[in-house]
Amino acid sequence: MSEADGLPLAGLRVIDVGTRISAPFCAGLLGEMGAEVIKIEDPRGGDFMRTIGPFVPTEGDGPDYSLWWAVEGRGRQGITLDLRQPRGQELFRRLVARADVVCENFRPGTMEGWDIGPDRCDPRLVWARISVFGQDGPNARRPGLDRIGMAFGGLLGLTGFPDGPPVRPGVTVSDYLTGVFAAEAVTSALYRRDRADGGTGRGGVVDAALYGSVLRILEWTIAGQDRLGLTRRREGNRMANSAPLDNYLAADGRYVCIVAGSDANFARLCAAMDRTDLLDDPRWSTLARRAAGGDEINGLVEAWVAARPADEIVAVCIDNGVAAATISDASDIVADPHVRARGDLVTVDDPVAGPHLQQAPFPRLDGVQPTAPAPAPALGQHNREVWQDLVGLSSAELDTLVSDGVI
Repeated sequence: MSEADGLPLAGLRVIDVGTRISAPFCAGLLGEMGAEVIKIEDPRGGDFMRTIGPFVPTEGDGPDYSLWWAVEGRGRQGITLDLRQPRGQELFRRLVARADVVCENFRPGTMEGWDIGPDRCDPRLVWARISVFGQDGPNARRPGLDRIGMAFGGLLGLTGFPDGPPVRPGVTVSDYLTGVFAAEAVTSALYRRDRADGGTGRGGVVDAALYGSVLRILEWTIAGQDRLGLTRRREGNRMANSAPLDNYLAADGRYVCIVAGSDANFARLCAAMDRTDLLDDPRWSTLARRAAGGDEINGLVEAWVAARPADEIVAVCIDNGVAAATISDASDIVADPHVRARGDLVTVDDPVAGPHLQQAPFPRLDGVQPTAPAPAPALGQHNREVWQDLVGLSSAELDTLVSDGVI
């Protein structure tokens, strides 16, 4: 099967009326599976992501170009519309009547205040409504962004070392994770609407809170609190219930991640270290005992890694069936032959930034390496195609609406 045979969401239309990351990312995931995505931006300046770096310098007097926008804005058409104006609200209702999905992440109540909430639009629409605290509840209208979702949902409390403050993960986890959960729920709601053996014919509302996506992946944390009164705390790179595992510093200054907690993996690591004598020591005979002596057993591995370069450590671990890898940065990733062979990076031909590497659509479907998405649109780039060809405005009507600041 080739990509030309058709992606599974081909024929669906998604309206991305979100800002920043979570809702646009949800829409983008649907687009990477074949849906047509139309992004609505405020005509007075567009999405915030256009304004945050790093930037590529542009020629002339124009503003520098955000590479973050180049990644998050890709794969969709771009139009403008002022949703605060009554004429803009009417146009929104006309547009979404020709769509299947709306993705938004305004503070709850905002779209209802503009008279364009789900109750005022086509009932066949599936809505992905993303917010920090959800559409209802005491905190629903509190302000917040990604980090607030991670804080309230419990992730920040578990991230970092025991003797230090909570540490932000390297990327905006709750924004992206919520977008993934929302996209999955949207496809389920579309199936419920359209399935051949009795679809409902109606859409639905996906209520996805940033804190909720983080809460959902907290492993045993809530069960442990409820059943054992065990309040989970920060553990750094180690775990209270497993050892040895850590990110170990090698002789050449690089870090190697090794995970060898289970009995089988510990035996393999001992063989790799040429320390099979450790298997006869009753202190290390079970996972529970190794976890109880975690500092000591991790210290033995730490000393072994510290005496050798990272590549040597990884090679001998792999030879012995031990899970190990060096800690990659971006320069490692773009040069890695495995990443290249699998097509994990694609070249996006951006008319402003020029051709450059980005993450490929993910995951792969039917063994076909994904192709590069269309580059992120200029502000209002597709106004005429969408407002005239799809919605049915005349050229004169469009010109008037642009002159009036509605589009």
